[in-house]
Amino acid sequence: MAQISISQLSVGYGADPVIRDFSLTIEDGSLYTLLGPSGCGKTTLLRTIAGFIPVRQGKLRFGERDVTHLPAHLRDVGMVFQDYALFPDKTVFDNVAYGLRARKIDAATIQRTVGEYLERVGLGAYASRLPAALSGGQRQRVALARALAIKPTVLLMDEPLSNLDAKLRVQVRETISDLQKEIGITTVLVTHDQEEALAMSDRIGLIREGRLEQSGTPQDLYARPRSAYAADFVGAANIVEASLAAPAAADSLADVRLHGMALQALAPEALPAGTAALIARPEMLLLSPDGAPASNQLRCTIRRRQYLGARTIYAVELDGGAVLRVETDDHQVLPAVGEHALLRFDAQQTRVVAA
Repeated sequence: MAQISISQLSVGYGADPVIRDFSLTIEDGSLYTLLGPSGCGKTTLLRTIAGFIPVRQGKLRFGERDVTHLPAHLRDVGMVFQDYALFPDKTVFDNVAYGLRARKIDAATIQRTVGEYLERVGLGAYASRLPAALSGGQRQRVALARALAIKPTVLLMDEPLSNLDAKLRVQVRETISDLQKEIGITTVLVTHDQEEALAMSDRIGLIREGRLEQSGTPQDLYARPRSAYAADFVGAANIVEASLAAPAAADSLADVRLHGMALQALAPEALPAGTAALIARPEMLLLSPDGAPASNQLRCTIRRRQYLGARTIYAVELDGGAVLRVETDDHQVLPAVGEHALLRFDAQQTRVVAA
């Protein structure tokens, strides 16, 4: 197992780099997810870590070992691919044994190791089957067992759940999470699915156009987004244009104007006076019957109400015209559609960031 250290990395396929001056540390034994939309560079970064794409400049280390220019087959990496990449003419046993045989491991050790990892992924009784006789979830678990059986320093996973249906995705992601924690292997997972990233990761790196937009725990990215892009990509968020009359210091409560109305919100980074973006998660907003607004409350009009049993979703319009989404799980009696209400912003949970 090893910490992965990426320092000022630049990678590309043609004249223009896909990844430019990229730095990141992935802690030993953690599951780190590279999250982002298609084309953002996350798979390029993963394949560079694997050794499939050469580095233009910068450094890549596994622990104390410099692997920047080391060939892929010498990096001691296990890889799980989106399309499983199983040999169709080999049994489950032989697929899992493939990497061990390539390393000239003796037959008795191969028998024991393959059996152990098939049991770990719940496929001990499937050793003699061909991949065609397995479901998609079972094939992906075979691919996981094959990657882990060689006991690699680092495990890399490229969209491993994208070919599975919703129910299987949950089952296989739980298998991956449980095994990763049990073995303690440093793992890098690539996905575009925010729920998958939030559910599985110790830390997440949100990638945008080849750069790191924000890195942190799942709670950091969801509850403490540092940009409008991060808030919009991870979870649902109300993002409205606002303004700052004065500069705001980092990690301070800032005085914000929203359609001429005063609010306070937390600025995660220093901001100049002028146009900004206000971010509020729907479940962090509170609705109450109409009355005299108190601190951090604005008057609004209920435009739509959707009752979903455990929660109710409202669309509310502020006096300035902005429409926000509010989610509540309580069952208090609130104004009806078309009536006025008060909307409260929690200053510590509401963010103001660069526009």
